Amino acid sequence: MITNDHPLKQLLGWLITGTKGGKTRAKIIKSVKDNPRNANQLATHLKVDYKTIRHHLTILEKNKLVIPVGTHYSTVYFLSQPMEENYFVFQEITNKMCVPKKRAIARIA
Repeated sequence: MITNDHPLKQLLGWLITGTKGGKTRAKIIKSVKDNPRNANQLATHLKVDYKTIRHHLTILEKNKLVIPVGTHYSTVYFLSQPMEENYFVFQEITNKMCVPKKRAIARIA
């Protein structure tokens, strides 16, 4: 387990909550954790366009959050060792995403 999860927490925070495709990346991470899949299987399972899945997998791979095993179409994605060991950090971030923000209610006088 990484003793200083701060860099991973920052990275995940930026990739999941700080960017437009964060929700899709979170779904990919959850799906790969449950059952390693290739890009086509992920696209079918998540009901997302194949090219979109490939784009997000490339980002996750470059940031060492997932690792590819195999070649070309048979490439299956798994969570990386640091991601597996610190999955709780990811869960903390995604749990915060799901908490609805309270809206200010305008009072009519």
